[in-house]
Amino acid sequence: MSALLRQIPANIPQDMRKIRIENSHLTELPRGSFENISALEYLWLNFNNITVMHIKSLEYLPALKELRLQGNKLSSVPWTAFQDTPALKILDLKHNRLDVLPEHALRYLPNLTYLDLSSNQLTVISRDVFYSWPVYQRSQRAEGQIEAISNAVLALHDNPWICDCRLRGFVQFIKSVGPPIILMNSYLTCSSPKFRAGKFFHEVELNSCMKPLTSALDTNLTVPVGLNITLTCFVQASPSPAVWWTYALKLLRAFNVSTEHISEETVRSELLIPAARPADAGNYTCTAANFLGNTSVAITLRVGAPWASTTPPGWAPIAPAEPGAHVEVRIAKQTVYGITLEWFAAAAAAAEPGETWYTLLVGRYDAAQKDAIYIGPGVNTYSVTDLLPATKYEVCVAVRNQAPRKGQCVVFVTGSDVSQLEQREKLIHIVVIVCAMVLAVPAGMYACTAEARPGCLARCPGA
Repeated sequence: MSALLRQIPANIPQDMRKIRIENSHLTELPRGSFENISALEYLWLNFNNITVMHIKSLEYLPALKELRLQGNKLSSVPWTAFQDTPALKILDLKHNRLDVLPEHALRYLPNLTYLDLSSNQLTVISRDVFYSWPVYQRSQRAEGQIEAISNAVLALHDNPWICDCRLRGFVQFIKSVGPPIILMNSYLTCSSPKFRAGKFFHEVELNSCMKPLTSALDTNLTVPVGLNITLTCFVQASPSPAVWWTYALKLLRAFNVSTEHISEETVRSELLIPAARPADAGNYTCTAANFLGNTSVAITLRVGAPWASTTPPGWAPIAPAEPGAHVEVRIAKQTVYGITLEWFAAAAAAAEPGETWYTLLVGRYDAAQKDAIYIGPGVNTYSVTDLLPATKYEVCVAVRNQAPRKGQCVVFVTGSDVSQLEQREKLIHIVVIVCAMVLAVPAGMYACTAEARPGCLARCPGA
C-alpha cells in the first residue's frame, strides 16, 4: 500500500493466492506479469496509474476469480485477455476512462457475477454487448424452466450517456432487464443532448437513426445590391447533424452562420450575407452530416442593381440617379493599414439624400480594375482596412453606378510598419544615450575619442 512500485514484483512466491497493490505507481500491466503465479485467485490493483493493459497480461491465471482495477487511467481494455481467466467472477473497472464498449466485450466472461463499469466516460453502447453475454443468454434459455441461475450484478451509472437514436437499443435493454441480471443503480440518466439532460432512461422514447435530409424553402434568390440577405436551409436527421455552408468550395466563416433546433429531429441553419454585392452572387451549399452519411442543398443567389425596377415586397424602390451628380471626398483619418473616408453629395446629386446610394472603388493606384463597395442610403463614411503598408492606393466615391468624376478620387500612400513618431522616438533615444556616454567619459579619454572621431560629434547636434 502506497509503495513506490513501478512494476509488478518478479519474486512473488508461486503459491500466492491474493495480491493487493494499491496507491502505488504502476503504469501498465505487461505481458506475462503473473506467469509464475498460476495459483492466484484475487488480484487488487486499485488506485494506481495504469493506462495500458497488454492483451496477454492475464496469461497463466486460470484460477483468477476477482480482478479489481478501480481508480486507474484505462481508456480501453483488451477484452479478449479474459479468455485466459475463465473462472473470473468479479471485474471492477469503475472510475477509469473507458469510452467504448465493443460488442464482443462480455463474450469471454462466462462466469461473471459482478461487473462494475460505473463512473467512466461511456456515452453510447449497443444492446448487442449484453445480448452476447453468456449470463444473459443462459437466462433467456432458462426462461420458464426450473433452473438455478446465479444473479449477476451490473453497474453502469455515472456515465455521460448521449440519449439519441444511437442509444435506443441500450435504453430498451435497460428498461426490460430483470433477474438474473440486477442493476446496481437502475436510474440511469441522460447527459445530452441538452433537452434530455438529467432525464431518466425510463422517461425517454428514442427514435430510430436517420440519415440527414436537407431542404430549402427557396433555392433561387434575387436581391438588390447593398441589402442584407439570409439564406436558410432545414435539416431532418437523427442523431443531430453537423451543418456547414460552402461557397465556391470554400468553407464560410462560422460567425455568419447560426444553427438551432426547431424540433427534436429538425435543424434550421441560416447564413447571413451583409450588404450583398455582385461578387456575392453564386451557389451556396448547405451540407449536413452524421454517422449515417451526408446530404446537401444548393441555393443560387443573384445580386441585381439597386435601381432595378422590380423590388421584393417590403423594400422601397430606389430613385434613379441624377446625371452629373458630384460628390466631395476627403480623408478623415489615416493609419498604417488603411484610411477612413468622409463624403457628401452636392445639391445636384440627389433630391433626397436619404435615398442616395454610393459606389466606392478601391485598389492600388496602378491597378486596371478596382474593387467595388456599395454603400446604402444615409451613410457618408467608410473605413478601408487591411491595406498593404507603404503602398500607393486610389479610392473613388461616386453616386450609384456613375463613373467617378474629377475631384471624387483620393490618392494616398499607406504608412510603413514603423510610424514616423516611432522613428523620431528611437532617434531621440539614441541621441540621449550617446550624450550620456559622452558625459560619462573622462576628459583625457574624451580628447582621444574626439581626435579619433571628430565628425561624429559634429553631426550629433544637427541630428
